[in-house]
Amino acid sequence: MKKLLLLCICFAFTLITYAQTEDKKWNIGLHGGITQYSGDLGTDFYKFDQAWYGFGGLSVSRYIVKHFDINLLITKGTMGYDRNSDYFNTGFSSALLNFRFNFLSSRAVVNPFLFVGGGILIFDKDLEISPSKIDWAIPSFGGGINFRLGSTVNLNLQETFIYSTSDKRDGVVARENDFFLLHTVGVTFNFGKKKDADNDGVSDRNDKCPNTPVGIPVDITGCPFDVDKDGVPDYLDKCPDIAGLKELNGCPDKDGDGIADKDDRCPDMAGPANFKGCPDTDGDGVPDIDDNCPDTKAGYKVNSNGCPMDNDNDGIVNEMDRCPDAAGPESLKGCPDTDGDGVADIDDLCPNIKGTIENKGCPEIAKEDLVRITNIASKIFFETNKDILKVASLAQLDELVGILKRYEAAKLLIEGHADSQGTDEYNLTLSQKRTEAVKNYLMGKGIMESRLTAIGYGESRPIADNNTAAGRAKNRRVELKTSY
Repeated sequence: MKKLLLLCICFAFTLITYAQTEDKKWNIGLHGGITQYSGDLGTDFYKFDQAWYGFGGLSVSRYIVKHFDINLLITKGTMGYDRNSDYFNTGFSSALLNFRFNFLSSRAVVNPFLFVGGGILIFDKDLEISPSKIDWAIPSFGGGINFRLGSTVNLNLQETFIYSTSDKRDGVVARENDFFLLHTVGVTFNFGKKKDADNDGVSDRNDKCPNTPVGIPVDITGCPFDVDKDGVPDYLDKCPDIAGLKELNGCPDKDGDGIADKDDRCPDMAGPANFKGCPDTDGDGVPDIDDNCPDTKAGYKVNSNGCPMDNDNDGIVNEMDRCPDAAGPESLKGCPDTDGDGVADIDDLCPNIKGTIENKGCPEIAKEDLVRITNIASKIFFETNKDILKVASLAQLDELVGILKRYEAAKLLIEGHADSQGTDEYNLTLSQKRTEAVKNYLMGKGIMESRLTAIGYGESRPIADNNTAAGRAKNRRVELKTSY
């Protein structure tokens, strides 16, 4: 075993002239730590209330590609378990070859990693347990963190889990194979030297731009050419012959709006990116360069030419037009007047019949009809203390229906009144039911409910003395009032 360990150490030192990063691909490390056991006797993983068993080790790593390297870890020490009456103790050596994944680049100050692999375990010979000294470690796995202390020195913290293919090193062959854990701390070193890291023909010692991409022409200092001297190398400069700004890939910006002149529709006037560098003075969403109405009021919807919308082409913009989809005169705010009575159709209750403004576009109700409605109201009678219309009243109401149908937009208010006989509550309820009886009769004859309003006032509005029979008769009445 000593010869094997010496051979591995010598092999590692033959490799330290190289590195374990893109620049230094080899790394060697010295490690130490403690071991723990889990198996048929029990488990001590992450428990530290028994005797500690230590080890030392050497690691050699080789960079493969970005984030990946291969690592050889060689250790020598003691494995053991001592809890209650269960006990074993044995010396061991191991050689583990692991593939490691580094989460960050090799230049990161703190770089966590995971690894997985396998190897060999060599134990002190114990014929009572097994004539064989060798077990296989398949798999080995774990993780850790590398702390970059300098360009070549790293602090390494690592947890290594080793699963043995054998179930005998603890002296018990029962349920599960032996399982070991190495808590490791170490210091590792990167080695190597490269003359021309970026292969640009300029040695690293004289190269002021050591990270120049492969194939880019450089000057004698190793930096890419910059013809216009604007600090942006020609291979990155979108305007290599005109000095410009770094943030615009070397292109100029005369109006300072953050848009390169070559991409700016209005290179002499500042404007936002969504208008390709052109201003929009009136804020209507159409840049001034395309806007035929650059002074449009704020909030107005515009067409593709930047002018306010006029859906009906009546010369009144939609925002000022009460009827934006129907042409009309300016005097009526863009609304039509079909019957020419000076009331816009939108407000005209009788849009196809010429009327008056006072009647909302409807014609005046003839005086004789008004007189007749009043007369009809005086001839509406009910059964005593009931809301049932007397037969003699129906003819009167039929005549009222005819008048209402001549004036289709007119509304009718039906008011019911009572005398002082009985309680206030009773009279109010009865008068309301009687007005609704009139309303329901008219609706049954084709008059729309929306035109009819029925209100009972009870005895609250007398027109005569309730102390006389004649007065009480006058107070028991129905009144009909028309309006628009």
